[in-house]
Amino acid sequence: MGSVEQIVQLHGHTDKAWQLAWNPVEPLVASCSTDKTVRLYSYTGLVHPKFTLSTSISTGHTKTVRTIAWSPDGKLLATGSFDSSVILWEKQPAEEDKDDPSTGDDWDSITRIEGPESECKCVAFSRSGEYLATCSRDKTVWVFSVYPDDYEVSSVLMEHTQDVKCVAWHPKEDILASSSYDDTIKLYHDDRDDEWYPFATLTDHASTVWCMSFSPCGNYLASSSDDLTIRLWERHDDEWHTIKVLNGTHERSIYSVSWGRGRGGLGWLASGAGDGRINVWEMTRQPQEPIEARLITTQENSHGVSDVNAVAWCRRDGYTDMLGSVGDDGCLRIWRITPD
Repeated sequence: MGSVEQIVQLHGHTDKAWQLAWNPVEPLVASCSTDKTVRLYSYTGLVHPKFTLSTSISTGHTKTVRTIAWSPDGKLLATGSFDSSVILWEKQPAEEDKDDPSTGDDWDSITRIEGPESECKCVAFSRSGEYLATCSRDKTVWVFSVYPDDYEVSSVLMEHTQDVKCVAWHPKEDILASSSYDDTIKLYHDDRDDEWYPFATLTDHASTVWCMSFSPCGNYLASSSDDLTIRLWERHDDEWHTIKVLNGTHERSIYSVSWGRGRGGLGWLASGAGDGRINVWEMTRQPQEPIEARLITTQENSHGVSDVNAVAWCRRDGYTDMLGSVGDDGCLRIWRITPD
């Protein structure tokens, strides 16, 4: 089995940390918390990365900041809160402070998006950056068209019967996935009038589907659930079918999955759960053979006695073996994965 090395443990949040997001272009990683702040860290160095607090954003949200996401060009940061709003942030170069050369950039709120009537659980930008999806406790999924200084409601999707937990975009096409307390996954695309509609419902999970992540190639989808399984789905035109079930590797709810590029093949899949464990699989497939998921490393008690709320791979070249995690301990931890 391979190894996992903790590069750094980043403190600062004064309450639970819920999600992290790696900037796809710049060396930045963000985390959000019940303390209503977002903390941004910059990093330098390839072999031994050093992380430094760039800025802490007092978001103005009145409740927990539950979710964050970067636009594909790395210029916008979206924050979603239990106060039901989403705020878009843009970097403004800070004036140089001669007494403090470490002064970082300022992030200004440019748009506040409102619409959903209850807690925002997840936000995600489409691959093109043209769309932003949100999901909420009110059972809705909203799709917004994003413009330089404005936004427009594209669709309000009311297909789920319970709280919607996660939204995720396909890496190559404008296909949106949502997962819910109703144990299902819905897949949507748009028509010529820019109206979004569901084209598939995935029903194999036996309990809440907490999180989803598409494979980098876009042919597969991983989903994690309260039923203690991770399901791998394969696409056949507009249909998606379970092709593998990963079970027996977590003892409590699996809150997060992230499918990164890894070092070739179909990439690496990471999971984080309420049992404090982080698992990493190497995903491969040979012609005419079923997909293989080889467990390459496990980290027990990754956040002490706390739940792991989210895991996410860095997607920048040279750093694809770097994994971030956040938990109820309020910490952002950065790990480096080495296969055997």
